[in-house]
Amino acid sequence: MRAENHTPAQATAPAQATAPAQATAPAQATAPAQATAPGRKPLDAASLARAVVRPGGLWQAVEVADRTGSTNADLLARALAGAPEGVVLAAEEQSAGRGRMGRTWVSPPRAALTFSLLVRPTAVPPARRGWLPLLAGVAVASAVTAVTGVQTRLKWPNDLLAGPAKLGGILAEATGDAIVVGVGLNVSAEPGELPPHGPGALAVTSLRIERSAASDIACSAALEREPLLIAILADFERWYQAWCRAAGDPERSGLRAGYTKLSGTIGRRVRAELPGGQVLSGLAAGVDPDGRLLVGVPSGTVVPVAAGDVVHLR
Repeated sequence: MRAENHTPAQATAPAQATAPAQATAPAQATAPAQATAPGRKPLDAASLARAVVRPGGLWQAVEVADRTGSTNADLLARALAGAPEGVVLAAEEQSAGRGRMGRTWVSPPRAALTFSLLVRPTAVPPARRGWLPLLAGVAVASAVTAVTGVQTRLKWPNDLLAGPAKLGGILAEATGDAIVVGVGLNVSAEPGELPPHGPGALAVTSLRIERSAASDIACSAALEREPLLIAILADFERWYQAWCRAAGDPERSGLRAGYTKLSGTIGRRVRAELPGGQVLSGLAAGVDPDGRLLVGVPSGTVVPVAAGDVVHLR
């Protein structure tokens, strides 16, 4: 499916991992479709593997494709074929990157981090697996803030925000006991390289734009993506292993506290546009044990929201 809005930051996470209609075969084309801006270094798979693959760790392999259709689709196909947990697939460019609700992800070559992670959380009950994209959001936001200094917050169900603008997002898709978590993060894109956002959508930004604005000077060199990806993978591994050891319990793993600390949604008035056209407005009061957003409506009822578009109200 394709949406009319091709904004990069429209790749967002569902509150629960969802099963794809069909997994497609990997597309490992080696030539980028368009020129890469000077200063945007390629990712080095061997260097990444040396940094994150270790005995007893989560990560088993790190691969980098020059260009592919969708890293999520590639790993879903491999999961169906029996690929083990712990595979990381990054792409310098995606021709069919996708987000939640059929939206697409568009970014210049090497200007973003676009990657997918294959996990098999068999120790976690299915009802608790809706926390996985939220877990990924905590890992990405924490790493971005630590490595770049750009304060990053989470908008449920997992948009990545810098101030009011979107840096990127997360999409989780399931097949059998496997879940593929895809991340799209705008890193070095200039304002003219980001497509305009559609009506009602958030403005789009990149780490380079945010750092330039904070320092009041232009960043002459592209941000390094490799140290950032290493930090994200390390944070994801730490949270994921704690979550699995706690059988998916967001309290015992500390995940609910970690998510609440980084949430830009909890405590705000929101409008939730639900599948089927229903709309709820009220105060985002928290997240329940299954990762659903709790919205307090004017009647006094607290309604759990499992999926939908959430708009922050003033």
